[in-house]
Amino acid sequence: MKTLIIGASGQIGKMTTQKMLAQEHEVVALVRDKSKLTDIEHPNLSIVEQDLENDFSRALTGVQQVIFSAGSGDATGADKTLLIDLWAAVKAINYAVDAQVEHFIMVSSIGADDPDGIESSIKPYLVAKHMADEHLLHSGLHYSIVRPGTLLNESASGLFTINRPATRQDAVINREDVADALVYIASHKPDKSQLFELFNGDKPLDELLAGN
Repeated sequence: MKTLIIGASGQIGKMTTQKMLAQEHEVVALVRDKSKLTDIEHPNLSIVEQDLENDFSRALTGVQQVIFSAGSGDATGADKTLLIDLWAAVKAINYAVDAQVEHFIMVSSIGADDPDGIESSIKPYLVAKHMADEHLLHSGLHYSIVRPGTLLNESASGLFTINRPATRQDAVINREDVADALVYIASHKPDKSQLFELFNGDKPLDELLAGN
């Protein structure tokens, strides 16, 4: 199954790209600047250089699976959050419908279920994620929506929980663990669409998602 990774030069996207290639997956990496991937060479990797604010539908040609891990980043304003985290995600979903993609994996966020429920300066981001998730939920695509907790830069633990911790300081997950989870989901297409939060925990992912 050929997988398109949208946002392949971001922190999670790049780790996911590298891990997918290490498992011999065929990967199409969609990036705005291909120079950010010059350190990755693999015969199964093809790179599409395209700005997500423009038409990037050609990147979905011949792919069966999409991972959307793009984000506007912390240094941008609400305008880029709207254009990337919401509008680019909506466009990707629409392109995937047209391309008859078999599985769409969305990297969302804790709090996207109820942006009003968390007092946070990133509320525009949570609103964008909420609306993108809703569009995917009603798209007719087979989907996996992953809502990670607050992201950390620690090494992967390999242990997870899908139950939200009782305290906000425990509702965290390592970026590398998110990448490992995306690779697992991409490698084990679920029988039915799924949506879950994901945090550092005490169980391997295959045990948590058994039967999906």
